[in-house]
Amino acid sequence: MNSLNHAMRVSASGLHAERFRMDIISTNIANANSVAAPGQTPYQRQIVELSGGAEGVRVTRISRDTSPGRIEFDPNHPFRDSQNRVHYANVDPIKEMVNMLSAGRAYEANIAAFNSAKSMVRSALQIGKV
Repeated sequence: MNSLNHAMRVSASGLHAERFRMDIISTNIANANSVAAPGQTPYQRQIVELSGGAEGVRVTRISRDTSPGRIEFDPNHPFRDSQNRVHYANVDPIKEMVNMLSAGRAYEANIAAFNSAKSMVRSALQIGKV
């Protein structure tokens, strides 16, 4: 029974980590079309790094993607620079949606593992009841 409790804790840690990853991906998507004011750095995509071990999954760190963002020529934009360029965030919404699907599937897999362990615990308790 102790190993089933451990399995449930590991699945719960995976649920927490994947939910956190989905939150960060949502923030990236929300800032996909944000622009930088002149002289400022545009929003940089955030990346969640996870690590797994015997005690479960945990967020190792959150880093920023330093790749350049999109730059467009637009002399009428209020946030254009001195060369009439507008600097956008380095977020690719399609890539973020793929990451969101991946995180969602990992979340669902952790739910399935948690429910299986919970079902086994229930069955073990029913055996002891007889």
